[in-house]
Amino acid sequence: MRRLGASVLGMEAIVAGLITPVAITVGGVAPALAVTAGIGLAVLCVVAAGLLKRPFGYILGSLVQVLAICTGFLVPMMFFLGAIFTALWITAIIVACRVEGATSR
Repeated sequence: MRRLGASVLGMEAIVAGLITPVAITVGGVAPALAVTAGIGLAVLCVVAAGLLKRPFGYILGSLVQVLAICTGFLVPMMFFLGAIFTALWITAIIVACRVEGATSR
């Protein structure tokens, strides 16, 4: 379960970091706000991936998904990408629970 969740959060961290220059150049967002949102979200993804050993990590990972969708207010394409990552996050949790349930018998 941790591997799937960490994979989703790792890829999301890359995308979150890359929204910083897009927000500045294409979206016309102030650089301070773009760096705070983009790099802050990327760091939060990495922290959440590291905390997946504990139940709180999954709560933080879910919060990251909400924040990723909210970055759509800076870069509208992030509404779509945030929804994709949220679907991947939910799918990873569901699949991992099924696989772990099947192998623990």
